[in-house]
Amino acid sequence: DLPFTLLSDESTETIQAYDVWVEKSMYGRKYMGIERSTYLIDEKGIIIKTFQKVKATSHVEDVLKEL
Repeated sequence: DLPFTLLSDESTETIQAYDVWVEKSMYGRKYMGIERSTYLIDEKGIIIKTFQKVKATSHVEDVLKEL
């Protein structure tokens, strides 16, 4: 069990509010998708750190350094 709630955002309302719904490109094909990002949010709901355009291979270590 996780000690927090996970968000599912099928309507992209929250994704767009965080400005991470972006145009992407793969093999010359353009499409809309989520920019990989992480937000550290404190107990009061305040964003204390953002990580934009993260790399999956090193991201865990980067986040753990901030905790």
